[in-house]
Amino acid sequence: MLKHIKNTVLAMLAGASAFTALLMVAVGYSDHLSPEEYPLLACAGLVFPFLMAANLLWLVVLVIIKWKWVWIPLLGFALAYVPIRTYIPINFSQEVPDDCLTVVSYNVCGFGGNLKYDNAIDTVAGYLQRVDADIVCLQEDMGGKGGSGFEKMKEIYPYNDTVHVSGASKMVNAVGIHSRFPIVGKERIDYASVANGSVAFYLLVNEDTILVINNHLESTHLSKDERQRYKEVLKGDVEHEEMKEEVHFIAGKLGENMARRAPQAEAVHRYIEAHRQYSIIVCGDFNDTPISYTRHTIAQDLTDCFVSAGCGFGLSYNQKGFNLRIDHMMCSEHWTPYRCYIDNKMDASDHYPLVCSLKMCDNH
Repeated sequence: MLKHIKNTVLAMLAGASAFTALLMVAVGYSDHLSPEEYPLLACAGLVFPFLMAANLLWLVVLVIIKWKWVWIPLLGFALAYVPIRTYIPINFSQEVPDDCLTVVSYNVCGFGGNLKYDNAIDTVAGYLQRVDADIVCLQEDMGGKGGSGFEKMKEIYPYNDTVHVSGASKMVNAVGIHSRFPIVGKERIDYASVANGSVAFYLLVNEDTILVINNHLESTHLSKDERQRYKEVLKGDVEHEEMKEEVHFIAGKLGENMARRAPQAEAVHRYIEAHRQYSIIVCGDFNDTPISYTRHTIAQDLTDCFVSAGCGFGLSYNQKGFNLRIDHMMCSEHWTPYRCYIDNKMDASDHYPLVCSLKMCDNH
């Protein structure tokens, strides 16, 4: 009798472990699903790190109680290798060649200082000078606490341009580029959005024309109160029934705005495909996580610089309860990333800057 109960319990544990592993794999590849067709399923990537942790916990449990079954979570990790590496890459540091370009993508929050710096434009400018950036792509590249951010950038870089992407008459969002290299052209990528946009800038680098696409894609549009309720849900500070309602509401709203981002990402991808004759760098605030249709769509046939040369989770959005990597950088086969990191010491915005060292390949 006891043996039968023991075997039943072990079988249930094995089944639970297998279910967790399969769910992790399914969620890991959910970035292939269009949010326009599957709005709720497209949100699944948000729980991927929790499923990784759960599968790891099952691995530990099975090592202790039934080590012959550890193949179940191990197989799950093997099948989910690609999304796991996308979400949390592990790369050993390597020497950065002298002829690399330092490229920075940074949502500066209108040079607002993140409530910490009175002269935020000086803080941002000083940082860019310290990292010795060659090309800087800024989102929300307008305004300035302590002066004009754009005018300050002109003191540092000889070539500067910013494009107002807001539909309103008042500038509430702009994407800009500040460079040591001449800007020889620009084109806005056409897609529907009230206050977001993507702009292709053409730079002349060592007699080659390169294409740099700077993006600020649709935000989550969660209000301050909705964000606070979301944090309370994460902390478990709400009743069960209320938690179910809040989770359903937040998932629905996130799915709705993921659906808005989907055609934007597709438009950027089409533009990239139509301009493959150039060496390409794509970056910006995607407002979506590593396991998302947005990142997956834009990253097609490109190298994700953080995945290739970064390490760890790389959390780029720094608001508590929403710590995620939503800022990304990709490059065409013309480039090799040597180092890519999120600089979490630079806290003058609600985002951290993404910094990458890129070397143009010798055969291009």
